[in-house]
Amino acid sequence: MPTPEEITDFTSISTPAGADPWVQGKGPSTDISIAEPDPAWPSNFERLASSIRQALGDVALSVEHVGSTSVPDLPAKPIIDIDITVRDPDEEDSYIPALLVLGLVHTVREPWWHGHRALRGPDPRCNIHVFAPTSPEVVRHRLFRDWLKDHPEDRAVYAAAKREASAVTNAEGGHVMDYNARKEEVVHAIYDRIFRSAGWR
Repeated sequence: MPTPEEITDFTSISTPAGADPWVQGKGPSTDISIAEPDPAWPSNFERLASSIRQALGDVALSVEHVGSTSVPDLPAKPIIDIDITVRDPDEEDSYIPALLVLGLVHTVREPWWHGHRALRGPDPRCNIHVFAPTSPEVVRHRLFRDWLKDHPEDRAVYAAAKREASAVTNAEGGHVMDYNARKEEVVHAIYDRIFRSAGWR
């Protein structure tokens, strides 16, 4: 379990010189559309999670629905975000082949950032993130999800930031990393309230 100091530390981790996080020429997605809340999102997650658990067995220590589709009443990109924790993300042979059989595509490999790997799936659309159980990112995702469920005022603030970031990014022909950067200030402000509520700041 990461410490509060690690969880609250947003110090940027630079990509090593010459390293490329994108696998086999993959890149960030474009056309950032924000959809109204869909009651099918939780069941879509459950269907994906069931397939993942069956494919990975006890290799998957946890399979969590995170991101905006995990928060009721929150507009979102219609893409299910899932965090999987495994003992050692660097041991890709223990989980990547089994996930590929499910029709997922391996898109990101960045071991320097909390061991992160990512895959995408088309039906339902999903982003699968793999981390070690010691990763602070996994804890942050859960804290953010649960805070937004319980704080409608921050849910509304975040929804507005998402819509604005999406509109500007699409107008400028940007991609999902640009979209994320545009809402980062609001995200960090919400995290600050989360951390202060926990007594970590």
